[in-house]
Amino acid sequence: MLKVENVTKYYGDFKAVDNLSFTVQPGEIFGLLGVNGAGKTTTFRMIMGLLDVSSGSITMDGKKIDYSMTDSIGFLTEERSLLTKMTVKEQCLYYGTLKGMTRSDILKRLDELLVKFGIEEYKDKKIKELSKGNQQKIQFITAILNNPKLLILDEPFSGLDPFNVELFKEQIVEMSKKGSMIIFSSHRMEHVELFCKKLVVMLKGKPVLEGYLSDIKEQFRKKNIFIKGDITKEELEGITGVVSVEPHQDEYEVKIESADIATSVFDVVRKKKNITKFVVEEPSLNEIFVAKVGESFEK
Repeated sequence: MLKVENVTKYYGDFKAVDNLSFTVQPGEIFGLLGVNGAGKTTTFRMIMGLLDVSSGSITMDGKKIDYSMTDSIGFLTEERSLLTKMTVKEQCLYYGTLKGMTRSDILKRLDELLVKFGIEEYKDKKIKELSKGNQQKIQFITAILNNPKLLILDEPFSGLDPFNVELFKEQIVEMSKKGSMIIFSSHRMEHVELFCKKLVVMLKGKPVLEGYLSDIKEQFRKKNIFIKGDITKEELEGITGVVSVEPHQDEYEVKIESADIATSVFDVVRKKKNITKFVVEEPSLNEIFVAKVGESFEK
């Protein structure tokens, strides 16, 4: 288990992380979210032992993370960190050696992953000769080459088309099923909702939203109703508890204050003719984030 307990980090007088706590269990995919400057990168670096905490503690399986444990950690950075004049094979041999792997194990694992990601023909190509998407695949491969116990993924789907996003998703889920602890950070809320049962949202270094996603949605209480049929925007806006009504092609999206208001909306709508859709949906994680933090990831 990874345990981050009451961690605070100062850079001089600036508090980058403020009393952050969370745990990640084996096989769990945990979301660490926040806008730029929220403290995510600092948190990642402290977890990997690249930065010391100012106070608090970070442990994996009950031990402080130090250089002796880095062989069991993988990290995919948001920025490109490949040596572009190397070939794919040379790059992976370099990273694998740093992780304590033997040459034969590196090459065996590399061949498996190149086939899995459909880029086996690029094994002897230089990194700079690859497309951005294929470079991202290689960067991901270097992060998981050692089958890490703890895997940190910062914007893993950057530069990928939908087909390759699915390949990455399959690999991430496969690793979690085998027991890897995964910390996932992304500006794409639909990806976070797909993967993460637990999460923490940071704002200016401080956790402002945390827990199980299902509990967060239930506590938020606000709901959206999608209605299609012979009813006007003005009629819907006149219902007490309706926050807003937004037209979407041939239907309305009605935002309500709480789940209780859905009954009032239904009482009005059921009296109308030709109502072909009335669907109450939970708020998206992005909506909750906007309401809590006041800023949207999706820009």
